[in-house]
Amino acid sequence: MLTGRARKTAHTMMNDPEIHFLQDYANTVSIKRLGYNDHGPVHMRKVLINALIMSDLLHKRGIKLNLEGEEIGTLEDSTVALIVAALLHDVGMSVGRERHEHTGANLALPVIERILESIYGDDLEKRVIIRSMAVEGIVGHMATQKIHSLEAGLILIADGLDMEKGRARIPMLITTESRVGDIHKYSAAAIERVSIKEGSEKPIRITVDMSAEVGFFQIEEVLFTKVNSSPIKPYIELFARVVGGDTKQYL
Repeated sequence: MLTGRARKTAHTMMNDPEIHFLQDYANTVSIKRLGYNDHGPVHMRKVLINALIMSDLLHKRGIKLNLEGEEIGTLEDSTVALIVAALLHDVGMSVGRERHEHTGANLALPVIERILESIYGDDLEKRVIIRSMAVEGIVGHMATQKIHSLEAGLILIADGLDMEKGRARIPMLITTESRVGDIHKYSAAAIERVSIKEGSEKPIRITVDMSAEVGFFQIEEVLFTKVNSSPIKPYIELFARVVGGDTKQYL
């Protein structure tokens, strides 16, 4: 359960009109204009939940995120950065798909500064540090740019884990015409369930159950690319299977 500044950040952002409009329009562009799956408020909140679950699992095993480990912040500060990055990471889709992680950072920056000022007040040092970390999470969520913090690594993996079939429902209903984003829609539609639990040998165990082999696209071309680029890769066990079939272990 979120407390303190983390709770205040989540509440503030989830009730902020500008953030709502950015998220909603990003989803409109993604689904209606480009034919991709959900990149709006539901997706961004799911990414936040995924990131917080994994952060808790790391903390349970005594693994400190970077701000705490480098003694420049606390776990609460890292959690604030995760909340900010997760709830803004896809706002660049309001402009287009190409390099949307960088476009999104530009769009998000004034919002981030406004939110952090309301949370940290005159503590300029904390605002600067968390702003940079949140931006790292946004620009790093596509695995197109190398990231270095565990916090940004959590956002990267959390984004890839939102692949269950519900995410493809709206674009699948809107049109049957072939479009650029189809492989993402149909592969996502095959994913039945993604679970994030405590691992046996490593802190985080990710298990993906799917109804058809097309779902392996989501794992091998989307998720695994992100896992390989994430600083939290050493802490992950990754398994996938078609329901009723054999389990494939990636990590």
